Amino acid sequence: MGQTNELAHRMAGKTIKFVDASGNPVAGEEIEIKQANHKFLFGCGIFDAIDVANKNVPADRLAFQEAKLDKFLDVFNAATLPFYWGTFEPEKGKPRTKELKAAAQWLKERNIAVKGHPLCWHTLTAPWLLDMNNEEILKAQFARIEREAADFNGLIDMWDVINEVVIMPIFDKCDNGITRISKDLGRIGIIKEMFAKTREYNPDATLLLNDFNTSINYEILIDGCLNAGIQIDAIGIQSHQHQGYWGREKLEEVLKRFSHFGLPIHFTENTLTSGHLMPPEIEDLNDYQLSEWPSTPEFEERQAKEVEEMYSILFKHPLVGAITTWSFSDDGAWLGAPAGFIRKDNSSKPAYEVLKKLIKDDWCTNITSKTDDNGMVAFEGFLGDYDLLCGGKKVSFRLEKNAETEQFVI
Repeated sequence: MGQTNELAHRMAGKTIKFVDASGNPVAGEEIEIKQANHKFLFGCGIFDAIDVANKNVPADRLAFQEAKLDKFLDVFNAATLPFYWGTFEPEKGKPRTKELKAAAQWLKERNIAVKGHPLCWHTLTAPWLLDMNNEEILKAQFARIEREAADFNGLIDMWDVINEVVIMPIFDKCDNGITRISKDLGRIGIIKEMFAKTREYNPDATLLLNDFNTSINYEILIDGCLNAGIQIDAIGIQSHQHQGYWGREKLEEVLKRFSHFGLPIHFTENTLTSGHLMPPEIEDLNDYQLSEWPSTPEFEERQAKEVEEMYSILFKHPLVGAITTWSFSDDGAWLGAPAGFIRKDNSSKPAYEVLKKLIKDDWCTNITSKTDDNGMVAFEGFLGDYDLLCGGKKVSFRLEKNAETEQFVI
């Protein structure tokens, strides 16, 4: 394999025995072992799936979106879909459940793990909450979680339950219902309520707390949640780097600080641009709005190098379980930034090719071998799902840590 020990936690060994119908070992048989999917989640925000699954755009746009999704499917195995309350249910009682269900189903049929983002957030929340008192807002938020967690159970079993709580009670950019109730409940109080409600309606889901704030304030909040008995399944860390790549030193420092909880870490919203950097004095990234933010060859090379280094650092870390790049394409990217792996015309950037090589080549296991005299084949591979081809037959299996010997009849 040529892999060093630094990736041993991503791999496992397995022995497979091949026998005939009578139970006798099949010796000297050529077999192929091909990795079909990774256990590790390599994802993107892929809101375009809504258009493709629902075919709700003109034919030429649909063909363009389908071509975009083909490139996504060639590399990635995880997707984030948008559940911003203000756009999911702009009019009270009329949620976009059907459209989002179609998108989630479309992705799941293609072996993509789907995450919903988010169930509770003070930004892009429903404007009609402002017509309610705080007790009614909380009741509406609970009902919203009950509905989505139940409706999408089995399609979406991973949720950013609550987003950006560090700033939530002191957010003053615009009045909104969620900030109002977070002031009443407190940070830990609102997290506890939202996690409990989501867990009630999808007990087996992976539930994340997600934030862009990587300061000690987030650590204190997580610590408080754990002390309060809240079961956080993964710590979500946003890494929108419009103002420049964090670099190895900061990345490793953040990983070290958030690792002491011993919880899985998901990099939930990663951004590295292939254009000029946003000025450092901008405090709220949303305040930087341009009519044009071009992707250039020079900066595309920079983006590719940064993507390669960042993904490699994160993949080597034993607690990191997922990396989601926020904008797969520059077409429709957040803030208009050239932050995608593909350009506005669907052509691939160097970062796409670099990451495809890492995921599908360097970190992927494909083996051709022959059974020994006892009908056995032993191999080491990256954790995930595999197809085994032998004697014209195909069987599938999952490679986990501490894998036991399996027997297949051919």
